[in-house]
Amino acid sequence: MSETTNNKSKKIFSTRNIVSCAMLSACAIILTYLEFPTFIAPSFYRFNISDLPALIGGFAMGPVAGVVIEFIKSLAMLIVNPANPTMGIGELSNFVLGCIYVVPAALIYRSNKTKGRAVISLVVGGLLMSVLAAVLNAFVMIPLYSTAFNLPVDSIIKMGSAIFPFVDNMFKFCLVCVLPFNIIKAIVVSVITIFIYKPLSVLIKGLN
Repeated sequence: MSETTNNKSKKIFSTRNIVSCAMLSACAIILTYLEFPTFIAPSFYRFNISDLPALIGGFAMGPVAGVVIEFIKSLAMLIVNPANPTMGIGELSNFVLGCIYVVPAALIYRSNKTKGRAVISLVVGGLLMSVLAAVLNAFVMIPLYSTAFNLPVDSIIKMGSAIFPFVDNMFKFCLVCVLPFNIIKAIVVSVITIFIYKPLSVLIKGLN
């Protein structure tokens, strides 16, 4: 049993995988800067596809690689921008939600590496991430943001009501703004993953 565990550990932390994780982490950091606001959520919700490299890494090397890539990306954003406008709350949220998205998808795909299973894994991971994003925003992230910036929660909800006038409480804010925002993000990232994973996986394995 311990020999099998050691072999798995060596495989996860092989030179090839370390190099692949480093390259994919660099791509994730670059993609973080290619972000923009959307019309369905307040402007501090920035849309980007920086979870894409972590998904590629998770599919190619397993869920641990996906978590490592998400961690390096989030840590790098804190280091290069220590005076960031979210005081680390945005990075924490991105890391947690990225892992919720990547880990289940990588685990499901690992059991049967077919295109059909990839689609199922991305749907499951995307739905989990979207639903839990709404829950975490309601009970953790928005209250943290409110406390850190001395900004009343009602003021944040009003940002949502400026887009959708019927949004007048936290439940509606998360249901109408946060949930659709993350569903759209998951769909975009998942579709791109389906199209580019196979060619990139050949390159990743070629680093051996």
